[in-house]
Amino acid sequence: MLQVKICGITQVEQGQAIARLGATALGYVCVARSPRYIPPEKIAPITTALPKVQHFGVFANAPLSDIVAAVKTAGLSTVQLHGDETPAACQLLRDALIAAGLPHIKLVKALRIRAAADLDTALSYEPDVDALLLDAYHPDQLGGTGRTLDWPTLQTFAPNRPWFLAGGLTPDNVLSALAQLSPNGIDLSSGVERSPGDKDLQKVRQLFDQIKSAQAAGL
Repeated sequence: MLQVKICGITQVEQGQAIARLGATALGYVCVARSPRYIPPEKIAPITTALPKVQHFGVFANAPLSDIVAAVKTAGLSTVQLHGDETPAACQLLRDALIAAGLPHIKLVKALRIRAAADLDTALSYEPDVDALLLDAYHPDQLGGTGRTLDWPTLQTFAPNRPWFLAGGLTPDNVLSALAQLSPNGIDLSSGVERSPGDKDLQKVRQLFDQIKSAQAAGL
């Protein structure tokens, strides 16, 4: 089953509506400088209202103690590391979560792909995370850039962990992406927005219509 994560959620009602439309995961940007930032205490009402959905907190180069505290306050199920964290840093976070009584929290490492060599770097994280996420590179933004990856270069990417495809996906191009690649999940943000943090529910509905079309076609 294809996992569908909608990231950059900032509003309880939108999170609920997107989950009803079919999202298996919602993402919350826990990076204060981001236009999609939402503090942990405002994430908590969304996670409480939607216990069957996966809830990803997106962090970038954050202190371990801040991540652990946010996981507890927000009720997150997954930590997505979107900064310059090394495999060793991922393992340290895993240890910190276990020490805090949170051994069930999953870890996802996001990597911004510029060249084929970056895919080898992604594979180096496999022993220390539960899943990988490939996003488009931007020199100033960590994500939500609207840029797509060079999908043909990803066709040989076959990690031993589940992986999410991100980077400029929209209802208009998701079928093309899924025709070329077989990720375990997809991650959208700017492609289903009116403005940063404000989702366009019509676009989300179109996305799921397209995914159903792809599944019916056997993609």
